[in-house]
Amino acid sequence: MRQNLLKSLMSLLLVALAAVSVSQAQVTTSSVVGLVVDASGETLPGANVVATHEPSGTRYGAVTNLDGRFTIPNMRIGGPYTIQVSFIGYQAASFSNVVLRLGEPYQLSATLNDDSTELGEVLIAASRSGEFDSNRTGTSTSISTKQLTDLPQINRSVTEFTRLTPQANGTSFAGRDSRYNNLQVDGANFNNGFGLSGNPLPG
Repeated sequence: MRQNLLKSLMSLLLVALAAVSVSQAQVTTSSVVGLVVDASGETLPGANVVATHEPSGTRYGAVTNLDGRFTIPNMRIGGPYTIQVSFIGYQAASFSNVVLRLGEPYQLSATLNDDSTELGEVLIAASRSGEFDSNRTGTSTSISTKQLTDLPQINRSVTEFTRLTPQANGTSFAGRDSRYNNLQVDGANFNNGFGLSGNPLPG
């Protein structure tokens, strides 16, 4: 009875050892875990961590959590690796010649220094020009009285004058529907208001 019990226990022990050896044999990668803080020791959530395997160029990345901690799993063993840690507003930190061992997480602690710089005084000078007016917006074309007088006319139509501006294409300006045109004479609207004419501008 005792011998049978011992044999059973030995068999269970051998099975357990075999399972452990098999599980250990299945581990083929490594990882990098760490903490990112600033110069005062405050954690930096959202910091970017990039590890580059120098021989192959393979890149692994992670972002720190709310506690400033990160984990990069399933990394190729060996190395060397170069690890870059960066965060907006802080100087980036670099760690080189990092070698990873099988199944052993590499512990990395990074402290980033403030990268704020004091800007010098900036002076802005401006002058007013008569060619610009706050009441004018968009492109425009100015036509002088002499141009209007010397322009040859065939139909005595407004379109004889609108073709002087490069923004016009027939009765359309800058690609806009010609029905949105607005013509004023001495401040009064002088348009084809009812749309009964084929020409949206008066002749």
